[in-house]
Amino acid sequence: MNSLLSRRRFLQSSAAAAGLAFVPDWARAATSAANKNAFSFVLLGDLHYDKLEHHDLAWLDRNHPNDLSQIKNYTRITRDITPALFATVRNTITELNRSAENRVAFVLQAGDVVEGLCGSEELSTRQNNEALAFVRQADLGAPFLFTKGNHDVTGDGAVAAFRSVFHPFLTAQARAVAPATGEVRSGHYTVDCGNAQFVFFDAYETDESLAWFEAVAAKRAAEHFFVVVHPPVVPYGARSTWHIFATARERAKREKFLELLGRQHALVLGGHIHRYNSISRETPHGRFAQFALSSVIPELEVKPKTQLSGLKDYTPDQIVVEPQFSPDTEQARRAVFEAERPFVKAFEYADLPGYAIVSVDGPRVTLKMFSGVGRALWRTVDLAGLLTV
Repeated sequence: MNSLLSRRRFLQSSAAAAGLAFVPDWARAATSAANKNAFSFVLLGDLHYDKLEHHDLAWLDRNHPNDLSQIKNYTRITRDITPALFATVRNTITELNRSAENRVAFVLQAGDVVEGLCGSEELSTRQNNEALAFVRQADLGAPFLFTKGNHDVTGDGAVAAFRSVFHPFLTAQARAVAPATGEVRSGHYTVDCGNAQFVFFDAYETDESLAWFEAVAAKRAAEHFFVVVHPPVVPYGARSTWHIFATARERAKREKFLELLGRQHALVLGGHIHRYNSISRETPHGRFAQFALSSVIPELEVKPKTQLSGLKDYTPDQIVVEPQFSPDTEQARRAVFEAERPFVKAFEYADLPGYAIVSVDGPRVTLKMFSGVGRALWRTVDLAGLLTV
């Protein structure tokens, strides 16, 4: 028996003797407790916190008349489902924190904390404040970090409300993770934790963000380089034109972004498409991985739908997963996938909302995806392994 295996078994039996055996198997890091830098974080996708009274309905009817049904649905989810999700997250963090190997450093949300589309700065400010009040009242037991989503800054007054409400909150939360973090004054900022750096990329002020990102990457010292950006970098599903730097005029910016991600062997985390996704993407400068999920959960019980897996499924035909989505753009959407196919080395997709737990221990980064608001483990993803497949 090798010494590493013996040590692991000794640690497991010692934990059981110390009363830690009740921590479920999925919550245990498959690594040595000697790594003091090991940590976990809970990953959430889009939330779209909303209440009908957050909206100027006359403004909405004039400017976004087709969004009212969506707003009503998000209001229902906010009322009926999201509290159950946050209760599960709170209980999960409590359990994980009983094991020193699995301490939860923070909760990370991938953008679209709120629905936006309020119609005024006053209503946007109210929506943002009430969303943060909900987070505080959930008493998760860990700081709450997030990146900027498009809905967070959509609607009259939304940009100003993001700055006035979310920037101070993010400053306090980031400093709770890493006390030396500077003041958050924009949608792009960094937080260091253990042997990892988390880089929050503002996908909606891209000129400034890209120059800033290049400077951050040049100074990178951490073993792991997480990039948290709301829209995907690598397209997937029916909405293949929804990735960052998607237009022809942005081609040079996209190439630069891909180069930087490849050189840093980045682990990209995001949302926006409201689907589960993992991808390994090659560039001439190195490989990076992308993972995305949605936490907009329509019902308390959900099951996976429309599952795609493997390079055989990363084709233009994947646009049929949403056959009614912008049929007039089918040729353009198929062309995006034709261009991307040669660079994709691993691919998985599913219509399944939920949440994830990411464990970082030495060179290992492991993600466990849970379906819906429950405790059912659906997938385990070796995120670091996606860099070498």
